[in-house]
Amino acid sequence: MEGKEETEDMESQGEDLDIPVDDEMDEDDIEIVALDEEGRELDDDGELSGAGGGKEAEEARAEYLRLYAEFENYKKRVAKDKHEMARYANESLVIDLLPSLDHLEIALKHSREAEEPDSAKDGLVQGVDMTLRELLRTLEKFGVKKIESHGKPFDPEFHHAVTQIERDDIGEGMVVDELRSGYIYNDKVIRAAMVSVSKAPEADADMEEDGQQADE
Repeated sequence: MEGKEETEDMESQGEDLDIPVDDEMDEDDIEIVALDEEGRELDDDGELSGAGGGKEAEEARAEYLRLYAEFENYKKRVAKDKHEMARYANESLVIDLLPSLDHLEIALKHSREAEEPDSAKDGLVQGVDMTLRELLRTLEKFGVKKIESHGKPFDPEFHHAVTQIERDDIGEGMVVDELRSGYIYNDKVIRAAMVSVSKAPEADADMEEDGQQADE
């Protein structure tokens, strides 16, 4: 009897609270959703639904890889440009110093070609020579090197030919005189050497030409 009374009391309390009672649920109203291990919704093919899977996901991934590759290339270009700027930061200063080196070399050359000996002049020549050598050693510490030209085969990358001199004691196309020194700065030619290049004497050239015609 007591259980029955308690049941009746609970029903009466439910009526007093006015709790709505759902009608019987239809099977068509039930939606079954497939989820992956992380709780993400899957479509009928087992792929992530929406932008997370299928063709759209592949397109998004391809776009991400493209942008990532472009960004990596950009970083490499910036790093390379930064390295080149640091490597050749003093190029303009070096170029401005080259005329001073030329003047010292010209002064030494003229002094050494003078016939009359002079002790005072010899001391001055030695001082100029020491100054030039010290300047070249200092520049070499910063990557500046003088191009070796005399007696070398002519190379248009390092030499600028201004004259040709007939020589029968050496081969053709050899540097026989250096009119102005050339310099390299960190593997970059900042000024080619101005040189004279050997060529075969005209007589020998005519004889070779006649010999070729005779053979024909």
